[in-house]
Amino acid sequence: MRYFVAFLITMGLIFLLVVLLFGGGGKPKAPLTVKTLHSYASTDAEVQMTIDGPVNANQNHQQVRVTVGRDNVSFEQLQGYDGNVTNMQDFANTQNAYTVFLFSLARGGFSQGNNDPSLSDERGFCPLGDRYIFELIQDGRDIERYWATSCGNKTYLGAFDLTVNLFKAQVPNYDKLAQNFTL
Repeated sequence: MRYFVAFLITMGLIFLLVVLLFGGGGKPKAPLTVKTLHSYASTDAEVQMTIDGPVNANQNHQQVRVTVGRDNVSFEQLQGYDGNVTNMQDFANTQNAYTVFLFSLARGGFSQGNNDPSLSDERGFCPLGDRYIFELIQDGRDIERYWATSCGNKTYLGAFDLTVNLFKAQVPNYDKLAQNFTL
């Protein structure tokens, strides 16, 4: 009787193994679809560039953040490591302008980066220089997030100068707004 039960269990395991190996083990997997950057133009997704200044005293620490969305462009100056907003300017945007901006970012490699989890946090890199964080954000979460520094460290693999200049160009009078900051 023991041998018969062992034989049945063995046959069951062999049958299960064959089903899993040749049957795929379940439903067919849906193909992975990758959204293009410009496909976010009609959504509430936003792209953002943050320039984080050198590591220094909390009272002296500065950041500039430019956020571009379908309906709005926002320029913020932040003070300290907690991101206290000291100046904010909003500008109207249109879906057509946003679409052209997203196409331009895409052609500059905005979605290209190193996704190594050990490099996901830019803090501590280039402490005497600036860190540039580039994000695609939707519903409060990062869809893409890459960074680069003025010292050469980076996860962002797109055209750095082009990307920075495109973001700055979205803010009317950017140079005048940012003149009080040392970034």
